Amino acid sequence: MTPALSNGTSWPAYVLIVEDDPIIAIDFEDRLLGFGVTGVRSVGSVTQALDAIAKRAPDFALLDVELIRETSFAVAERLLALKIPFVFVTGYGAEERIPPEFSGQPRLQKPCSSDALEAALKARPLD
Repeated sequence: MTPALSNGTSWPAYVLIVEDDPIIAIDFEDRLLGFGVTGVRSVGSVTQALDAIAKRAPDFALLDVELIRETSFAVAERLLALKIPFVFVTGYGAEERIPPEFSGQPRLQKPCSSDALEAALKARPLD
């Protein structure tokens, strides 16, 4: 069972983290589990992310925009096609070049506070 929030919504049961820095990925994992998310998987590349989505679609995803030698936009396209909510995570600020098709997607600035991460989870659209 997914824990209910005070506003009547619930935490996503399973979150995919696409992040090439293992320390940042572990930090996100720890915080998500602390919020009450029951399952978290971290991957460090687009290929790993697409494989993970094919095996088990997440309820929500955190996507680092700039991975090693690639961006996470192919993952974002797949998540949009599956209607899975996600947030872009970037350390480059507002000047980060996000393609127009993703301009309306929420973003978190790295490093992000636990409050900002929690707000992103609470703001996701529900089925």
